[in-house]
Amino acid sequence: MSVHLDLLRHGETLSNGGFRGRLDDALSATGWQQLRAAVSQDAPWQRIVSSPLRRCWGFAAELAHQRQLPLEPEPDLRELDFGEWEGRTAAELMADQSDALSRFWRDPYGFTPPGGELLVAFETRILAAIERLADRCTGERVLLVTHAGVIRVVLARARGMPRERLLEFEVAHAALFGLGAGFNDATLWLEERCSPC
Repeated sequence: MSVHLDLLRHGETLSNGGFRGRLDDALSATGWQQLRAAVSQDAPWQRIVSSPLRRCWGFAAELAHQRQLPLEPEPDLRELDFGEWEGRTAAELMADQSDALSRFWRDPYGFTPPGGELLVAFETRILAAIERLADRCTGERVLLVTHAGVIRVVLARARGMPRERLLEFEVAHAALFGLGAGFNDATLWLEERCSPC
């Protein structure tokens, strides 16, 4: 079984900064423009799957309507929950939690923001969602509209990168990446097709 996945990060939001995680920000006018430009070339998608957060879902709904494609929400493609860091910028955290922020940047799997989601749990829910998609969308090309953290986890898996290097992946607003996903002896595999497309 295999499926072609194109992963699209949401565009700039009205808040435009800080750890947004589960915060339900809307896209800015620039964010809408970034996303429209990212998908200006016709791609033969059969469906669109999106994080339910507004910064993803609003654009996914517009695109699905324009291209007459089925649209599905996938709650497990939400961003990492940053707990007490939600809404705060790195500069703010450097002022009062610099040691904690440094630990998170050095080893995101070994340090969890206060009250936040464990990165291993985040990874597990994302890869489980990808497995479900690969299972039910065999042979299709699917656009996933999601978040930087989700894309980093998937790219790290596709590239076989060590966990401690997760935050090295640059995922700009409206960046688009292509992957093949499937199963080999009942194990999920991911293969990067192009980055970015």
